[in-house]
Amino acid sequence: MRRPLWKWVFVLPRLLFKLWFGVLFGVSLVVLYIPFRILLHKPDRYPAAFRLMKAWGRFLACCGLVPWKLVSKAPLPTPPYVICANHSSYIDIIHAFCFMPHYFLFMGKQELLQWPLFNIFFKDMHIAVNRNNGMEAARALAKAGEAIDRGVCVSIFPEGTISPNAPALLPFKDGAFRLAVRKQVPVVPVTFLDNWNLFGDPEKPLSAGRPGVARVVVHQPQMPSGRGHEHVDDLRRRVFEAIEAPLRQAYPAR
Repeated sequence: MRRPLWKWVFVLPRLLFKLWFGVLFGVSLVVLYIPFRILLHKPDRYPAAFRLMKAWGRFLACCGLVPWKLVSKAPLPTPPYVICANHSSYIDIIHAFCFMPHYFLFMGKQELLQWPLFNIFFKDMHIAVNRNNGMEAARALAKAGEAIDRGVCVSIFPEGTISPNAPALLPFKDGAFRLAVRKQVPVVPVTFLDNWNLFGDPEKPLSAGRPGVARVVVHQPQMPSGRGHEHVDDLRRRVFEAIEAPLRQAYPAR
């Protein structure tokens, strides 16, 4: 099906916006690379690295013209807990650092280890996951469990990847919920309402790309109801429903 000609008018502004954001991200990362290397050299410096990541995330969100707005925020539990959010854009990670106050580690795809400069975060502090290798994925989940044992929160995108049909959600994988059930810690569901429509795939010129306010909903924590596998399923269902509800309300036709 051919794209209407009038839609090609938006291609150049989208490309310019993505180019601006990419340059801003790249230059700021180069500037901060040495401070990050120093802070990531020893685990006892990770909380300081996290604070710098928060400041960097806020800088990128504001100067990148995609500021965040908390439209609803339930009280957060005492750490540790698991953060689960829908994943529809690269800027999801940036915004998570902006509004989550407690120190947390990200679980991200192993491909991030191939990204120049950015890979230092997943070589040391954060947790890279090989989704195509069950044994390595289990080791990554065990590492996340060790973080929980130390009182550190863990953030996981339960869809496992960016949804190609955002804002519609992909089915949630079990890892985050097995972790929460095993450690008996709450899950904090988070809904990013607008990121899918603000910053699409940079490699696709016609994907979304424009300045705008990114609305965020932080939901009531969901506590595991027990320790068995059926409780993993129950927790996954409750978190899915919580994250999906604001999306259905905001975009009923999609």
